Amino acid sequence: MTRDRTQHKQTASLTIDGREVPLTVRLNPRARRFIVRVDPATREVIVVSPSKRSTQIAVDFAREQSRWIADQLASMPAPIPFLPGNIIPYQGASHIIRHEALARRGVWRQPAPSFTSRLPEICVSGGPAHVPRRIRDWLRKQARSQLAARCLDHSRAFDLGPSRISLRDTKTRWGSCSPTGALSFSWRLILAPAFVLDYVAAHETAHRIHMNHSAAFWRVVERLAPRRQDADEWLDIYGNDLHRFGAHIPQYV
Repeated sequence: MTRDRTQHKQTASLTIDGREVPLTVRLNPRARRFIVRVDPATREVIVVSPSKRSTQIAVDFAREQSRWIADQLASMPAPIPFLPGNIIPYQGASHIIRHEALARRGVWRQPAPSFTSRLPEICVSGGPAHVPRRIRDWLRKQARSQLAARCLDHSRAFDLGPSRISLRDTKTRWGSCSPTGALSFSWRLILAPAFVLDYVAAHETAHRIHMNHSAAFWRVVERLAPRRQDADEWLDIYGNDLHRFGAHIPQYV
């Protein structure tokens, strides 16, 4: 087991069905018990431990859950990295990644030709080693642009815009609003349909008026995003799947 003091975590591995699977023990003093989960993007096993002194117990606890972990891994769709030929969603529509090494255009979207069955493309120039990073950077840029525009539009109803917008790659929250009015979003919302991104932008903008989930808050949200229920249902069904796109695929042995 190795330690990372700056991140309050320790790493190890588990043997699952004859393969070595990475394991991370994360310290959370607020946790009341051990919690085991499998990251849908990296397929890494994560154990939350309430104390540094119980990290070895946390590893043993994870080993006791080997059958459950194996079932989780077996049920998860395979990660899809940002590599040429792979199909990824963009604003809810499937796109194929195409590498044009000599184009010198960065990253751009190419609509599908009319009256064909071909998919639209996300094209990227430059060396092959830079393709995944360039695709990710481009998607983050598109997400920032779309989210900023929707938050600005929604905030006009209150004349109270966000103090700052930031993007993250959170696993459990699509957006958040701080007491200072700073909004944070998952960049992966750009992979979802536009009405889903719009709903999350409206949800967090509404927190600028109500820092709670009261009935008054939900009235504001539904006024800003009439498709709230559709978006909630979409995220419940498909949201977790977004984390597998652009994921690093661990090399199990």
